[in-house]
Amino acid sequence: MLNWDDPLQTQTAGEPAMQRIMEDLKEHTTMQQAPVRVEDKRVVNGQADINQLAPFKYPWAWKYFLNANKNHWTPLDINMSQDVQDYHHKLSAAERHVYENVLAYLTTSDILAMRNVGLAVMEKMSAPELQIYQARQVYEEALHTWTYQHCIETIGLDQGEIYNRYRVVPEIHAKIRIANRRLDAVLQPGLDLGRRETLRDFLMSYIFFAAVFEGCWFFNGFSPIFALQRRGLMKGSAEQLQYIMRDEVMHCGFGIRTIKQLMHEEDIRPDPCALRAMWDEAEAAEQAYAEYILRDPILGYKAEDHMEQFRFIANRRARQLDFDEPFPGAACTLPWLDEQSNIRKEKNFFETRVTEYQTGGALVW
Repeated sequence: MLNWDDPLQTQTAGEPAMQRIMEDLKEHTTMQQAPVRVEDKRVVNGQADINQLAPFKYPWAWKYFLNANKNHWTPLDINMSQDVQDYHHKLSAAERHVYENVLAYLTTSDILAMRNVGLAVMEKMSAPELQIYQARQVYEEALHTWTYQHCIETIGLDQGEIYNRYRVVPEIHAKIRIANRRLDAVLQPGLDLGRRETLRDFLMSYIFFAAVFEGCWFFNGFSPIFALQRRGLMKGSAEQLQYIMRDEVMHCGFGIRTIKQLMHEEDIRPDPCALRAMWDEAEAAEQAYAEYILRDPILGYKAEDHMEQFRFIANRRARQLDFDEPFPGAACTLPWLDEQSNIRKEKNFFETRVTEYQTGGALVW
């Protein structure tokens, strides 16, 4: 039998190691645990064994995990050769400015999202079916970061310059700074969510992350690239973002459903004044960002369109959470945006790798 203290030596079954094994088995038989009960599971502060997946209390979370795996892809599956030609020979200076700065914002944002899910949210969930989807979400955020890096490398952009824009461009930095401030409070492990004040802080951070950061800033943030795609430009980059958008739609949906479950179980609601301040701050940051990336409007897309669509999507997220709309009367200025998450293409096998994946085309939204 292998000696795990010194793998170069072996020990026989008759030595003390076997005696310890037998003692452990005897102790286990006298200290058997009660079976896991569904009613003991909770989003946070649960009493059930976190290592036992079933019985499910949240079967919808398991379905999110299964559905996420149907949207499996990598950035290498998508042909980017035309994008190189488009960027260097077809895009105007204003369009290159839009393309570069959207990537500059997204590169940092998805790393921030990955860390927040893994360190601030997933760590505090006390039901494994919630954690297992969020483990997939952590992977997807890393995949998205790879995708932006792949676009930057393929186009031939200066990596250091693009990645550092969030530090030197105030309009990009402001959004990242807001996200860090709102999320850092719950990024530490071991928070006592049994305290109402701490639980309320966690709730507000999670609402910001799911409804604003992923639900509005990400969802709306891809639209300038989609506007180029609609004119036949940067189609490879846009297709990459379409797959990312599919992921983000599910991230947002899962977060909102988890938040509603948390509010129900803990009988807690966010402070209306805090919600109002969150929406106002998010809108102001998005306004500055839109005016920077679209300082010169591009064909078919301008800052005013971007901002009105932000308000429209913010109202949607608020309704999903059963909150009052923050921007009543906001109009949908980009009616084609929702279509971007519903790509379903036929690929010629001999011309390109299959990016649709049979399962990927069968997602249920």
